[in-house]
Amino acid sequence: TALGHAHPAVTRAIQKQAAQVIHTSNLFLIEPQVRLAEELVRRSFADRAFFCNSGAEAVEAMIKLARRWGAQKGGGRFEIIVGSGGFHGRTLGALSATPQEKYQKDFGPLLPGFITCPRGDLEAFRRAVGEKTCAILVEPIQGESGVHPLSREFVHGLRALCNEKGILLLFDEIQVGMGRTGSFFAYEHYGVEPDALTLAKALGNGMPVGALLARKELAELLGQGSHGSTFGGNFLASAAALATVKEIAKKTTLQNVVRQGAALRNGLEELARKFPARVKEIRGAGLLVGIELHEAVEGVQKAARERGLIVGVAGPNTIRFAPSLLVTKKEVGTALSILESALEATQP
Repeated sequence: TALGHAHPAVTRAIQKQAAQVIHTSNLFLIEPQVRLAEELVRRSFADRAFFCNSGAEAVEAMIKLARRWGAQKGGGRFEIIVGSGGFHGRTLGALSATPQEKYQKDFGPLLPGFITCPRGDLEAFRRAVGEKTCAILVEPIQGESGVHPLSREFVHGLRALCNEKGILLLFDEIQVGMGRTGSFFAYEHYGVEPDALTLAKALGNGMPVGALLARKELAELLGQGSHGSTFGGNFLASAAALATVKEIAKKTTLQNVVRQGAALRNGLEELARKFPARVKEIRGAGLLVGIELHEAVEGVQKAARERGLIVGVAGPNTIRFAPSLLVTKKEVGTALSILESALEATQP
């Protein structure tokens, strides 16, 4: 819910569409889906959009697209290289691309064809590329493992490596796209364009919708009937997502992300200086910021919740902030004040 709860523009779009038609077979032309695709394509590197219901489904579609490319254009390639600490979803294919034991445990055997390299280690990725490699899949900022942004040098290196080896570069922006970092897409910060990209989460401001964006020559490999989703991109989800995209893309929204993100980060840096024995590092971009402690964070999280602040936990020791993109200066200040109180209350 990147625009907060009951945002008037999204609420109006849902109410208007629900009073007309919610769902039809996708054998019919769904006008809001077309308009949504046009909005996303206009703002991105991509030429085509495929819609589904969730982030995991978008990743599954991207895995299928990469393998279809490998089969038809890559001489039978099928392996995808991923980074350690990545998180791409909980369905079997997306889980196979998620090299974290806590998510994969007891769900084997997993889908073969995924190779894991240390996050940010370009030489390891280079060594892993072989004759069966079809793509490299990464999150520009790993959200689930503790808010770990990839370096600009590394991302540029991946793009160059994929160009050199003639393979695909795939970005998972399910957590970090849609304005979260201060630009509409996270890849814009790096000056690098992927060949395909996934979106979900904030795309519908709470309505279930995901998307796969790709260049025309790649997207066309998934021809009619080769992939689909019964509810994907239906009238109601598309109408909500269309209103959400337009609101997030506003200059005022993105400027607020940059401004309040800087205020949040500065405040957390101050807390790091005040509690040097407990705070290890501050990481993130825009309004996705993590504060890593030298200790387990559940106690601090509980103390913050008791004082009226809900924060997430990412990785073993990181508190993750991901507020509404419309969060105010006052709300950021209140959050920082509560976190400080929670840290004080849990002093060892």
